[in-house]
Amino acid sequence: MATIKDIAEKAGVSSATVSRVLNYDASLSVADGTKMKIFEAAEALSYRKSPVKKFIDQKIAIVHWYTEKEELNDLYYLSIRLGIEVRCKEIGMKPEVYFFDNITDINAAEIGGIIAVGKFSDPQVKQLTTINPKVVFVDYSPNEDKYDAIVIDFEKATEKIIDYFLATNHSKVGFIGGRELLKGQTEPLEELREKSFRSYMEKNRLFDERFVYVGSFSVEDGYRLMKKAIEELGEDLPTAFFMSSDVMAIGGLRALHEAGIAIPERVSIIGINDMTVSKYMYPALSTIRVYTEVMGETAVDTLVERLEGRKIAKKIVVSTKLVIRDSVKK
Repeated sequence: MATIKDIAEKAGVSSATVSRVLNYDASLSVADGTKMKIFEAAEALSYRKSPVKKFIDQKIAIVHWYTEKEELNDLYYLSIRLGIEVRCKEIGMKPEVYFFDNITDINAAEIGGIIAVGKFSDPQVKQLTTINPKVVFVDYSPNEDKYDAIVIDFEKATEKIIDYFLATNHSKVGFIGGRELLKGQTEPLEELREKSFRSYMEKNRLFDERFVYVGSFSVEDGYRLMKKAIEELGEDLPTAFFMSSDVMAIGGLRALHEAGIAIPERVSIIGINDMTVSKYMYPALSTIRVYTEVMGETAVDTLVERLEGRKIAKKIVVSTKLVIRDSVKK
């Protein structure tokens, strides 16, 4: 496993800076460019891939639904993008990265296809396929009969988390999650983690609406919502929380620490994604491992199939794994 020192050497910064950035230290003043170097170094050091035969010297576009600034706040999509870039390098492709606010810069005549990372509205899907009809969507499936997609089964991932909590004698389980808005839309997308939490807890006759807090997928909202739960629920605070992303879990852990609430003795926490930084949290964060690098690699391989002539759309579901660390009772 890569150490703080390894990451610091690769990023060209001090170990102390790496530690504070990976822990989202709110008091640290450091440029976004430095943060990006640290996150990319941490992710890159986690990849250990064997070289494979080169495919073609072909340009492709990676289109990210976030802006570059937003990507810093949600490392889930950053790690998918890096997985794509690593796979492209292995097979000789030349990826060009665009964020949706600059896709007009894409030279349609030069690219063989597009990998679209994130959520896209119908007009955006049309805009992408107008640039190039060979589009692979990652973490979203706008139309499985027409477009290739690489996705995660968040319903099954949610059930893994709840089953673990129930097996370790938690009957009061809370949920802190986020919702996402497509660019230009006012209504948030249906959030599968929240929907699955509600239905599975109801199935187990344990659902309590008071224990559900929803905001945005950010460290700040993880902190704000956990603090709100602590203040509103008092002694009735659940003994376990499912945080629907690791970045939200980072904020939630901070709020619990500030309130003097012991983790995991009083409250157990499980996140989702297993970002590289999760193992560096205090306590180390239990989480659902989403194989983001595999999602990125699979997207490239799926696009290669399209370039080789496949006509039928394909939807691929990548598995997840529950990783137990120190933020839960065992």
